[in-house]
Amino acid sequence: MERFLKFGGDHILFWIATISFHFYTRLDLIERVGIGQFAGEVVIRNALLAVIIYINLLLLIPRFAQPKKWGAYVLFLFLTFAFYVFVKNAHDVYLYRHIMGDLGFGFFQNTFYNFSIAIFYMAFGVALHLSREWFVQRQLLRKIELERLNAELEYLKAQINPHFLFNSINTIFFQIDRQNSVARDALSAFSDMLRYQLYECNGYEIPVEKEVAYLKNYVNLQRHRLDDNYTISLSVENMRDFSIAPLVLIPFVENAFKHVSHFPQGNEVRIELRRTGNVFNMTVFNTCHAATGVNGGGIGLKNVQRRLELLYPNSHKLEYHNSPGSFHVNLEIAIVTA
Repeated sequence: MERFLKFGGDHILFWIATISFHFYTRLDLIERVGIGQFAGEVVIRNALLAVIIYINLLLLIPRFAQPKKWGAYVLFLFLTFAFYVFVKNAHDVYLYRHIMGDLGFGFFQNTFYNFSIAIFYMAFGVALHLSREWFVQRQLLRKIELERLNAELEYLKAQINPHFLFNSINTIFFQIDRQNSVARDALSAFSDMLRYQLYECNGYEIPVEKEVAYLKNYVNLQRHRLDDNYTISLSVENMRDFSIAPLVLIPFVENAFKHVSHFPQGNEVRIELRRTGNVFNMTVFNTCHAATGVNGGGIGLKNVQRRLELLYPNSHKLEYHNSPGSFHVNLEIAIVTA
């Protein structure tokens, strides 16, 4: 069925049925005016119907069938009906008056009939379009649900027994000399990160403050790992009172630290998080070696890009900027407030 719709099978059947019915109802014209005029009637009428139907489906509905544009949509739809009626009336006058010799046939004589035909076939075409869209949306929802279940299964496979994990971390923590505060703080931050991943990331959305805290712990661990040749900054502005999908930001930060340059000096990772009105914005910048190339093509970033498409369809914007010596990511997400 999906392949049938992909190649327009529903439209082909629609026009076969439409033209066949019109062909059958106008067979009398062959005896009255000949095969040429009969063919002209079939071609002109169905070509005009095709023009107004596809103007509506391909132009008017995508651009004007919206809450604030209904007036414009109705106006343009009426104009397409008027176009069909005018041209078909003109052809009827030619056929009946000039070809058949009915001198009393007036220009407006078939107006109601032609207008009714236009409305009927337009409604049929819209119904066909809506049924097609419904089928496509149903298939998309099934695909999303399947991907969600597969992702959940992979997550469950990858989980480690949390009690064993945290008991081990606590054992290591208390074996570290109390004077070694850097190591103890790093292990404590790592424990908080694991706890966040295992216990708090099971919902659809979480408070953004928790996601920010997770990023801060990750960045601090990276600061301990890297030396003074690296400038690492994390700026947070107005990040509160809204929710976000868990773990959707960390892949961009991980990517920055993975591909940051390793020069004797001048290496930088810069992360900025801010909310402006109802838009969340994240920018991640890192220096990189020119030979590294585009570091936005990894599996991690491709996966998170797909996840954003599923979680925030038509409400996010993701851009990569790659230049010699640096890589820059910009993410915007529309915030939905209660």
